[in-house]
Amino acid sequence: MGTPIIVAKKSSDTAQDIVLHSQFANRHGLIAGATGTGKTVTLKVLAESFSRIGVPVFLADAKGDVSSIAKAGASNPKFNERIKSLGIDSVPFASSPTTFWDLFGEQGHPIRTTISEIGPLLLAQMLNLNDTQEGVLSAVFRVADDQGLLLIDFKDLKSMLTYVSENAASLKAEYGNLSPASLGAIQRNLLALADQGGDKFFGEPSLDIMDFIQTDSNGQGYINLLAADKLMNTPKLYATFLLWMLSELFEKLPEVGDMDKPKLVFFFDEAHLLFDNASPALQEKIQQVVRLIRSKGVGIYFITQSPLDIPENVLGQLGNRVQHALRAFTPKDQKAVKTAADTFRANPEFKVDEAITQLAVGEALISCLDEQGTPQIVEKGMVMPPYSSFSPITPDERKTLMAQSIVAGVYEQEVDRDSAYEMLQRKVSESEQQKQADALSAQQAKEQDALAKQQAKEQERLAKLQAKEAEKEAAARAKLTQDIVGTFAKSAARSLGGSTGQKIVRGLLGSLFGKR
Repeated sequence: MGTPIIVAKKSSDTAQDIVLHSQFANRHGLIAGATGTGKTVTLKVLAESFSRIGVPVFLADAKGDVSSIAKAGASNPKFNERIKSLGIDSVPFASSPTTFWDLFGEQGHPIRTTISEIGPLLLAQMLNLNDTQEGVLSAVFRVADDQGLLLIDFKDLKSMLTYVSENAASLKAEYGNLSPASLGAIQRNLLALADQGGDKFFGEPSLDIMDFIQTDSNGQGYINLLAADKLMNTPKLYATFLLWMLSELFEKLPEVGDMDKPKLVFFFDEAHLLFDNASPALQEKIQQVVRLIRSKGVGIYFITQSPLDIPENVLGQLGNRVQHALRAFTPKDQKAVKTAADTFRANPEFKVDEAITQLAVGEALISCLDEQGTPQIVEKGMVMPPYSSFSPITPDERKTLMAQSIVAGVYEQEVDRDSAYEMLQRKVSESEQQKQADALSAQQAKEQDALAKQQAKEQERLAKLQAKEAEKEAAARAKLTQDIVGTFAKSAARSLGGSTGQKIVRGLLGSLFGKR
């Protein structure tokens, strides 16, 4: 059997407790109500109660005031008056064991995951992509997988988008049309997310989700508190991050069936952000996670202003409900009141729709599953007081608690291992080196060809020069011979004199030149 958790005292009879049975705490829940009606106190009461029975809790501190859960409370006149009205003599003030987390690593241990782990569907939601752009992003992930390129951090995805953009023509046959316009839109939205600090979420060491499921030496469950005041400035990042954590829990936790108490209770504050403008594929994923994760021993509690913020098929799965006051000033407000009233099992003692608008601060309409798992009749009750302080902890107190944390030093130092960015840089470098080598080889071949042509031309010139010189030498020799013979003949003619000499000369010249 589970443990009954006292949520509130009945407004009509404070001697009667309104309880939530721990064995059905994984059937999920809803805490709703207008601003200032007491949702945060209800959240703290439930989180502390789960922690005390050994159930770890995850919750986001959207306004910075839930950090007070790590500090023991103290009495004051207003508090004493409150507990007296509930018929309580005293409260055992105590802090809850708390681990602080922060996506930006400023007010808690940093939380990171890799681009590959979050996947294209959730990343598309984070980047506000349309269906076409989401399809292109999925193709980019597929190209990375097929080429063995690890997508870990922002620079990996940016370099991958650049690579796909530059090689879109060659990739088209296998991966379809990778539109430059879609790739450009993804790159722009990625830069916008980085400007908002979203790039800090991606990297290593990535979060081991099992670090959320821890108990202290006294057997109390740790409350994992996410600093979300800065994160709320980027609502898409906030909602997608929490959905990613739920998906991680769903994938890593084994099936456990019914248990006496949950393995983890997950409070999803500002729940409307999860469903606003979510694509049909994402809506389906959310519904699947909510429907199936309870079999893993995880309870999800949505905190929002109006039940209208939750889709009907999700709202119908929430078995434990705490409804604080709603205002009915506009038709939309009146519809929200009617929707809230219709989700409860009616109580014949009062009209639910009227009661919702008349609840005092700290008062709520509550319906939890009974010991048989059936929704109880809605009751009007005053929420129990928390054991912790109402004042947020100081920065110095936060630092001290972080230094003593069970995960201190585990996630602080970022690791940048070899991944897509480095691989593609090497590929580009190798390509450049190959281009330079090819260019050098071509230049050398060109120079050698030019040299060979020059040498051939020089050889041809020398050959012509040599032939010309040979011709000159031959002509010179012929002239020299002619001159010698002529000189000899003249000398002989002078020596012999008269006609005899002339005849000899004629005879001699005739034999030399073939004349008779």
